[in-house]
Amino acid sequence: MNASKGSLLRVNYLLILGCVGLSLWAWQQDPNFIDTNFVFSWNNLLAGRVWTLFTALFLHASPTHLFGNMLFLFVFGNTLEKMIGRDYHLAVFFIGGFTAFLLPPALGLYAADTGMLGASAAIFTLAACVMLMKPLKFSFLFMAPQGLVAIFYFLYNVALVYDPTLIPGLGYDPNIAYIAHVIGFTVGIPFGISWSKRWPRNLLITLGLFGIYLAILAVLATFFGLRLPLGLL
Repeated sequence: MNASKGSLLRVNYLLILGCVGLSLWAWQQDPNFIDTNFVFSWNNLLAGRVWTLFTALFLHASPTHLFGNMLFLFVFGNTLEKMIGRDYHLAVFFIGGFTAFLLPPALGLYAADTGMLGASAAIFTLAACVMLMKPLKFSFLFMAPQGLVAIFYFLYNVALVYDPTLIPGLGYDPNIAYIAHVIGFTVGIPFGISWSKRWPRNLLITLGLFGIYLAILAVLATFFGLRLPLGLL
C-alpha cells in the first residue's frame, strides 16, 4: 500500500501535540469538570456527552501516562503513517480508540461509571498494523524490531486479562484498562491484513522474533542466574 502524498507535517505529530496540549491544560482544571466533560464513560455517553469519545483519547491521567503513550505513538505512529498516509492513519487511530472505549462497558466488562482516558488502546491498533506490515522495522528508542515490541506488549496485556497474578514481576495495576488494549490491538489486525499481502510471513517473522527473545531470556536465567521479571521461567 502506498502512502498518500500530503503535507510535510505528519498528522501523527499533530496527534501527539493534541495529547500533550489537552493533558497539560486538563491537569490545571477542576477534576470533576474534566471527569464530566472530557473523560469517557458509559454514563457520559448516555447523558449525551458523545464528544468525550474524542476528548478522552487525547487526555492522560499523569505525566508518566502521557510520556509512555507518546513514546509508543511516536514510534508506531510515524512508521504506520509513512506506509499508509495520513488519512488512513487517522482512521485507524480513531476506529481503534473508539471501539476500545465502547466495547468494555457495552459488554458489561466495566461499570457504567468507569472513566476511560488515554490513547493507549488506539496506539495498540497502530502497533498491530505495523506488526503485520513491517515487523522488522527497527526502533532505536526501544532497541528492538517494532514487530517484537508489538507482540510482546499484546501478549503481556492478554496475560494480565487472563490472570492478573500471572506476571508478579511487573505487577497488575487496576487503573490500567488491559482489556481495552487487547481490543485495540485486535481491531488493528484486519487492517494490517488488508494492507499487506505478506501478512502471514510477517506474522511468522514476529512470532520467530518473540521465540528468539524467550530463548535469550532462558539462556540468561539458566547460565547467569538472572531473575526474570515476567514470571516466564
